[in-house]
Amino acid sequence: MLIALLPGDGIGPEVIAEARRVLDALAIPGLTFEEAPVGGAAYKASGHPLPQATLDLAKRADAILFGAVGDPDCDSLERHLRPEQAILGLRKELSLFANLRPATLFKELADASALRPEVATQIDMVIVRELNGDVYFGEKGMRTTKDGKREGYDVMSYNEDEVRRIARVGFETARARRGKLCSVDKANVLETSQLWRDVVIETHAEYPDVELSHMYVDNAAMQLVRNPGQFDVIVTGNLFGDILSDQASMCAGSIGMLPSASLDANQKGLYEPIHGSAPDIAGQGKANPLATILSAAMMLRYSLGQAEIADKIDAAVATALANGARSADLGGTMTTTQMGDAVLAAL
Repeated sequence: MLIALLPGDGIGPEVIAEARRVLDALAIPGLTFEEAPVGGAAYKASGHPLPQATLDLAKRADAILFGAVGDPDCDSLERHLRPEQAILGLRKELSLFANLRPATLFKELADASALRPEVATQIDMVIVRELNGDVYFGEKGMRTTKDGKREGYDVMSYNEDEVRRIARVGFETARARRGKLCSVDKANVLETSQLWRDVVIETHAEYPDVELSHMYVDNAAMQLVRNPGQFDVIVTGNLFGDILSDQASMCAGSIGMLPSASLDANQKGLYEPIHGSAPDIAGQGKANPLATILSAAMMLRYSLGQAEIADKIDAAVATALANGARSADLGGTMTTTQMGDAVLAAL
């Protein structure tokens, strides 16, 4: 089983190093690693954020463990050369269309949530986000209007096959959990969302055992902070999913705690923490590696068929938190390495 390690920029190398330590400690038979540059680091080394050699490794690998991309030094580059294009390129080239972002509050972190503890402790959901469509991949550009003004445009679109395949992932995920799926859209004003809702309703006929509900995205954002316990699985488009999953991370205590999986139709996936490259703290040992360690657990569970070992990692993270492990984002003073040490001790 070959794992492609793509540390990337900022704190990416630091958090990937801790996840690698955990995986090494587990001594999983047949597990091998190969590392390659990506993002700003790759651009500085070879002139492109996703070099062909990195893409080839990602295609060869059984799974990908990804750090983060984003480098202020690259902000003035043309858009196709910016670090963020690396992750978009990987999603497109590998057909990674389904993003799973679990948001669960470890009970030890109830005081770290932006919500009242009695509300925060209800959080236990998975956000299923479509990754290959919407405004991120639609036609886009800059143009000049008739009166000489600059105008930017980004086209939002989905076809019914794209909606149906992500809806099925949402239904399957809900079926394996508590059997409740909430589809989030903006069907009252967007034709794209009206198609989304129509296709989700049609697909529901294949899953009569799953309870389906619908919610407009603005209401969903409000309900995430008002009553998050009502949600089991949320399925939504690329743009709405991007925003809601980041909001859910703060409800669950910290963006440094949430892992994610981006999967193709055969469960091959790219696994990454949902936080960014955080260049302001890069190299200072302040980053929380737990989201990356939990992403490694998701990798073992979804792509490598090692659910029992994944459970051990999840339990070790919970134990480390119960024993008082806290990085700066959780109100503590432990370094990135010390947080990794705490998980290793729990293992």
